[in-house]
Amino acid sequence: MERSRVVKLILNELDRLYPDATCSLYHKDIYQLTIATILSAQCTDEVVNKVTPKLFEKYPDFSALALSDIDDIEQIIKPTGFYKNKAKNIQQLATIITDSYNGALTLNIDILTKLPGIGRKTANVILSEYAQPHGIVVDTHVKRITNRLGLTEHTDPNKIERDLMKIILKDKWKLISHQLIQHGRKICNAKKPQCEKCTLNLYCKFYKTSEKVNPSRLR
Repeated sequence: MERSRVVKLILNELDRLYPDATCSLYHKDIYQLTIATILSAQCTDEVVNKVTPKLFEKYPDFSALALSDIDDIEQIIKPTGFYKNKAKNIQQLATIITDSYNGALTLNIDILTKLPGIGRKTANVILSEYAQPHGIVVDTHVKRITNRLGLTEHTDPNKIERDLMKIILKDKWKLISHQLIQHGRKICNAKKPQCEKCTLNLYCKFYKTSEKVNPSRLR
């Protein structure tokens, strides 16, 4: 089957499975999303969502966070892991935004990625939710599933993103990340994927080469 046809079938199935997929990080504004996304590095969204309500209640915006006690931030975000570095980054970020940008993020990929704690993934999350997508968010779920489906052969997130941007139309860039993340959580687990339940397994390289696969399913 032609690659373009496979991509279309995969996207259609993801639309059927997750038509309303959205960001799973709780947030009310761009400030909250930015901080939550930084905290989500090497941490589950579930843990972040338990931590951020207290953080945002005490520090409701960048200016408040800039003036915060670093020790207090560390204690609040400690469950997210790497909390000392994360606390340092979000306080420095808040200070720069407050002092240099009048308390508001500039929605430009080049400016965003130069700020403390914001890499390309975080910048893509922000732009996808509050502006126009500049690229495709590649987290661990997106990385794993796109490799298993043969949509990329790379492991570097930036190279994966470039591969996906070539085969997926821009108007799908935001939704596809949310869909793949949901699929990774529900079906395509890293260690114990539910391949027999997966309706994408006909296109999946991982499934076809698995020792558990039933040859009759591939005929």
